[in-house]
Amino acid sequence: MFERLLPPLNDHNLPYPDTIHPIVVHFVIAMVLFAFFCDVIGYFTRNYKLYEVSWWNMFVATISIFIAIIFGQIEAGLALAYDAVEPVLHLHTLIGWSLSGIIATLTAWRYVIRSQDPKKIPLAYLGIGALLTCLVFFQVYLGDELVWVYGLHTVEIVEAAKEGLL
Repeated sequence: MFERLLPPLNDHNLPYPDTIHPIVVHFVIAMVLFAFFCDVIGYFTRNYKLYEVSWWNMFVATISIFIAIIFGQIEAGLALAYDAVEPVLHLHTLIGWSLSGIIATLTAWRYVIRSQDPKKIPLAYLGIGALLTCLVFFQVYLGDELVWVYGLHTVEIVEAAKEGLL
């Protein structure tokens, strides 16, 4: 009944031309990594203006990650996930949701730091930023694996799944 209200799925098994999640998530990745880079350079060079750049990158990344998750959930739900891909997809989803909470928490902490003294940043914050960077790199690896190894939303995999070959 409700299927009539939804747009038809294309050869990528999506209601729109191509995946949107990777486009949005690349902004998040770039902003989080650039924020950490600015913090480290600002810390060692005492260029406090870089802390402001970092703050705004984290602020926008916090908003953007939720947009990325929305499209990620839609696209994961529409993916014709076969048995071999499911553990990687589930782990990628779990880490994505975790990253949203971690990034939002770090942004809130950063807001407090910025409010108290915009020219100082605790070493502990940089340490957590380094851990966040490692987690982001791992999440990128999982996302790449979903596309380049398992071929989610590629025409060939969609056709093979529809034909029952997977």
